[in-house]
Amino acid sequence: MSPNNHIKKVAIVGATGTVGKFIVEELLKLGKHEVTAISRKDSPSASSIPAGVKVAAVDYSDESTLVNALKGQEVLIITMSTLAPPDTQLQLIRAAAAANVPYVLPNEWGCDMADEQLGKEILLGNSEVPARKLVEELGKSSWIGVVSGFWYEYSLGMGEQCYGMEVKDKTWTFYDDGETKINSSTWPQSGRAVAKLLSLPIEPETTGGPSLSSYKNKFIYVSSFLVSQKDMFASVLRVTGTKESDWTIKYEDSTKRYQEAQKKVFGGDRTAFPTLLYSRIFYKDGVGNFEARRGGIANDTLGLPKEDLDEATKIGIYRNENGLKYH
Repeated sequence: MSPNNHIKKVAIVGATGTVGKFIVEELLKLGKHEVTAISRKDSPSASSIPAGVKVAAVDYSDESTLVNALKGQEVLIITMSTLAPPDTQLQLIRAAAAANVPYVLPNEWGCDMADEQLGKEILLGNSEVPARKLVEELGKSSWIGVVSGFWYEYSLGMGEQCYGMEVKDKTWTFYDDGETKINSSTWPQSGRAVAKLLSLPIEPETTGGPSLSSYKNKFIYVSSFLVSQKDMFASVLRVTGTKESDWTIKYEDSTKRYQEAQKKVFGGDRTAFPTLLYSRIFYKDGVGNFEARRGGIANDTLGLPKEDLDEATKIGIYRNENGLKYH
């Protein structure tokens, strides 16, 4: 590969965060990139940034610090909580344009946000669509949206509101009949996907060959598993050595569950948001199965490994048993 046809310098916001941690880990493993963590001045998380990662301290109230931190960078990866101030991502995109950063990976990392109606229904489109549009309007960078579905071990471990499992009292809530399949990815697979994506040649080196530029202003779809809740439950039974009769099973209509959660969220109860989000993705309209909707996924193009569902389930069970919320 020509060195001039390869991304070298990568900046990331949220290097120690939920998915950012795994992206940084996989970038370092590949050893092909210089990684810079964009961190707020005096941020306590700066001390946990791994060796081998440069740190650029910034002040979000002074955009010039963002621009200076991004000068010379070829990619900006943005990972942040959905609770972050709405303008933070837009600030970063404007700074990336001012610093002439060619590529921005915006704060996507989940559902198929190419479906703008879905984005409205799950209340995430109002932040993600303007971010992509701003990149295009400024005309200095191109965005690439990474769609990986819900994080498997995280969602399984988060309890009844998400994939339906509560290990301690052995209860499971199924949406509808529990047979709707969705794409779901582990945190490590999400990290590998980004690292492998940024390792592609910028322009094709053979006719029709893979390239980073082919994803300009487009989404790339990756996944660990295409599974239903029934598949997940079968995995949990294998891992725990329990029988179905040991569990209390409930079935809920996904549409009704979504509508009830929507009323709560619009009434000011943000704790109902996970219920709204997950129930909508399990609708039988197939919005969660982007592998089918988009004609396949990019796992083979990126050389991503096939993973063991039961091994990922073990992590989800551990997280649920211990009340873990993040990594």
